[in-house]
Amino acid sequence: MLLILSAGIATAAILVQYTTAALAGWRLTAPSRVAPMNPMPFVSLVRPLCGVEEFSVETLACSFALSYSRHEVIFCVADARDPIIPFVRSAMASNPGIAASLLIGRETASGNPKLDNLAKGFRAAAGEIIVFTDSNLLLPADYLERVVSSWRPGIGLVSAPPFGSRPEGFWGGMECAILNTHAARWQYAVDAVGYGFAQGKTLAFRKSDLDRGGFVALGAEPAEDAAATKFVRARGKRVGLVAPAFAQPIGHRRARDVWARHLRWSRLRRATFPHLFVPECLIGFVVPVAACMFAAQEWALSPLAAGLGFACVWFVPEVVLGVRAGWPMSPRMVLMLPLRDGLLLLIWLATWFGRGFVWRGHDMRAARAAEH
Repeated sequence: MLLILSAGIATAAILVQYTTAALAGWRLTAPSRVAPMNPMPFVSLVRPLCGVEEFSVETLACSFALSYSRHEVIFCVADARDPIIPFVRSAMASNPGIAASLLIGRETASGNPKLDNLAKGFRAAAGEIIVFTDSNLLLPADYLERVVSSWRPGIGLVSAPPFGSRPEGFWGGMECAILNTHAARWQYAVDAVGYGFAQGKTLAFRKSDLDRGGFVALGAEPAEDAAATKFVRARGKRVGLVAPAFAQPIGHRRARDVWARHLRWSRLRRATFPHLFVPECLIGFVVPVAACMFAAQEWALSPLAAGLGFACVWFVPEVVLGVRAGWPMSPRMVLMLPLRDGLLLLIWLATWFGRGFVWRGHDMRAARAAEH
């Protein structure tokens, strides 16, 4: 019985691995079938800022290099002493032809510091469409065209996961390995079958939906992207993802930063979508390869040889997907993939031993909505 179960786990996992990579690859590389809106709506790009990061100057600058003809840019900063403020004012002064504003101050209404920072930007926005875009996302010139033209019948929110680019060092590479062929692969795969999830890097709403209680609803969960997903589905609509994804330059990372960030995301997933979080331990490489090696031993085969062969077969679709999508995929990155899956399993286990996390200096707790 254990032999059949182990062989079944290994076989099913391989099928899921190849299927998700194929679906994600199709979504990322298929030609767009969506015609642009005509006339193009006025768009408010709202970017929350907090502190100076490695690529802050570059990600600020791209906010002023967008080709969309009808838009405004609103920067939101919570603290008047934030060191990012002089950089924002300098960028605005260097681009007087761009309609841009800086709003400072934070409400304390939702318990989500990011959402509280964005509230003033939502109220000030004049656009028919509001696009909330994280500060560390590198926006291509056609960013707003791609977001706006991704609306189609049945879509109530347009979002996009980031892909990690320009990693430096081991932990920068590990961050890319997690973001790209793991997280983005799964997000685009489920989007391909009509079950897309919002991702907080890009959240684009119709202003009318936010005015009718949508913005308040974003505070119903500890993560605004999970709340946005539930809000849209409750209205009988779907989340649509922009493809291909937008770049988040990674640069250097420290081990504790990578651990803390993904533990935070993991605890938020456990709180907001617990039925989907529980089986996450099965989607990486560790459990299936253990099942394969156990089955090989029962069949009087070499467990080590079986495990190595399984690894070669397992990671092929991820490598192909990364190359096709244009994501960082060096020989060193390939060797990181099994280490990444081991790290993600440890994070999954650690998630069960608490709900607290720290986000940009704020102590927070990933509690279910009913616990608030």
